[in-house]
Amino acid sequence: MSVATDLQGAVERGEIQAWFQPQIDMSTGRIVAVEALCRWQHPERGLVMPGGFIPEAEESGAIHDIGDFMLREGCRHSAMWREAGFQLDVSVNVSAVQLSTPGVFELLHELLTEFALPEGTLTIEITESQLIADLNAVAERLMRLQSSGLGISLDDFGTGHSSLSQLQDLPITELKIDRSLIQDSSSTGGALMAVAVALLQERGVRVVAEGVENEEHLARVRGMRCDRAQGYLFGRPMPADEIDTMLAAQLS
Repeated sequence: MSVATDLQGAVERGEIQAWFQPQIDMSTGRIVAVEALCRWQHPERGLVMPGGFIPEAEESGAIHDIGDFMLREGCRHSAMWREAGFQLDVSVNVSAVQLSTPGVFELLHELLTEFALPEGTLTIEITESQLIADLNAVAERLMRLQSSGLGISLDDFGTGHSSLSQLQDLPITELKIDRSLIQDSSSTGGALMAVAVALLQERGVRVVAEGVENEEHLARVRGMRCDRAQGYLFGRPMPADEIDTMLAAQLS
């Protein structure tokens, strides 16, 4: 059976799961946010990573059901963590395919109303390397949602071909530096990135470094003066109950 065929009804069958990877605040070292990441618990193939099914989901249209599920799970868990006393932001990936239809904007408005999360608690991540159809229309819709408290992040910065246009046209509140820029020890762009980070922060844009896996990467991120960091050094993607354990450990 093809991946696209197996994906039909996967959300309804409970096979699609939301896992979470922690983000730490660089000034305190504490977990202040998580990124919701999609996993597929296939009945025969076991746990499938996003690269093994998201492209097919986008091609077949299943991405809309999967994306809606992930947005709702992100909001639901954020509300639960806040009720438990943890002020945790949640980010969820939204693909260019989802942004091509008005349904995702309607859902986001409904979720922001339903869960009444504080401003900036929910952030959607838009991948910088993907071309967004009708960028102006998307930017206008996102601007309306931003005024309702939605955070908007440009993900994988440094890997795509439309960085400047999306930085200028999208009402972003956050930028995530791609892991390739953090992990490349031969890169001479650290000083330049530090200047770019400072300029973004002056505009009120939060900067998050991805792919921090060791102390060398962390030192590079400190040198860039990023606001937050994410990577295996702090925790791999994990089920929500393991995030609960990490948050409880911060209190002790």
